Amino acid sequence: MSQPTSRTAEIRKIAKTGNGKAEQLLAELLRDLFSIEARNVVINHDQYSLNSINGFFKTADGAFFFKFHQEEGEEAMSGEYYRADILARAGLPVDQPLLMSVLPGEQILVYHRRTDPRFSDVLRALDLKDDPAARKRAVEAERRLSEAVLKVYLDTLHPVSAGEVAAEPIHRLFYERLIDPPTGAYPGGRMASFYVGKDFSLPGLMLNWEAFSRCRFLVNGIEYRDSIGTLFDAAHERLSPLRLADAGGVTAHGDAHNANVWYEDRDGEASLSFFDPAFAGENVPTLLAEVKTTFHNILAHPLWLYDPAMATEQYEASVVLDGDLLRVTTDFELSPVRRALLDVKAEALWRPLLAELKARGMLPADWRRVIRLGLFLCPTLVMNLRAGAASHNPVSSLIGFSIAVAAGSEPVAGKDDISSFLDLIDPDRD
Repeated sequence: MSQPTSRTAEIRKIAKTGNGKAEQLLAELLRDLFSIEARNVVINHDQYSLNSINGFFKTADGAFFFKFHQEEGEEAMSGEYYRADILARAGLPVDQPLLMSVLPGEQILVYHRRTDPRFSDVLRALDLKDDPAARKRAVEAERRLSEAVLKVYLDTLHPVSAGEVAAEPIHRLFYERLIDPPTGAYPGGRMASFYVGKDFSLPGLMLNWEAFSRCRFLVNGIEYRDSIGTLFDAAHERLSPLRLADAGGVTAHGDAHNANVWYEDRDGEASLSFFDPAFAGENVPTLLAEVKTTFHNILAHPLWLYDPAMATEQYEASVVLDGDLLRVTTDFELSPVRRALLDVKAEALWRPLLAELKARGMLPADWRRVIRLGLFLCPTLVMNLRAGAASHNPVSSLIGFSIAVAAGSEPVAGKDDISSFLDLIDPDRD
């Protein structure tokens, strides 16, 4: 039996039409939940709000910022969803909400309105026009945040049971998007609705799911071992919550992409702080804790995931089908600020974290595979990458799937950005 549509799901759906009714419904929700009279409600329509709604409103007491994260099947979810107090107790810089509802289907956070930009907006500006001085401040801010996050990971790293890991909400970002949650059937969820049985339009090429899922990729001369279908199957098997206790658990935000991070620049020095800890937990599987941050803040940029129309103006991509091999040529590359952030993430967080796991005898032999599979699911299941299904076009779709495969699969030979990154964080390498 299907669950009734939640109020947040209805608001998110109507907001896409831009007819103004969503703002009215949101004001009613705020009144019902918090007994406040919200006026001048404005819903932001930005490229980062893939599964969330945010915006502003006023009351007689001042100006406020709101945000809620709304997932498929959320109506049936039990337990707290937003837990900023977990991060604050651990010592992480996190903006505490003034008002909070954790009721399933009516989960929303309300903050004082801030004038600081989100880190995502700062970095996007640097993607489009590099400023070495501003880039240095941003990268150093990321380094300080990564060092603070690492300290919390090391302080809270502990053995966990499969049941403790399975209870964490972070799996809604990974495993539960592969399956039908009520039945556990695979493929299900977003994977099935996005891709299975669908057609894939690439530049000059159309493939059905059966053919596309069997294809391996050769991107700019580097051939990858695994096909799209193989990677989804491997993720379903290895990222099952019941298999992720082997590297212990940590206290983590879990979804700290930079649209959930404030950027404060005071007297020439910048600092970062979290908000919207929708998936925070104290038993987050260690190898997944930083995966979303690594992909969405670095590998998803510049432009291709969040601004596919602009990406097509800036980049080219072509493909030739050679049996079951897609030969891809593209001029997409990470911007200078994203490369610098990748280096920081490797040096200040991932490498010392993996070294500590190894020292404690908690590092699984297949840690690279676990991280890769998590990285692969980030772009493929956060939004539909098929051209024409949502915002993607054939060029951005091809770039997106190529990056997803490069993230998820080891190269047959040679090195790329991601394999070099994994080599750099390997605790067994000098």
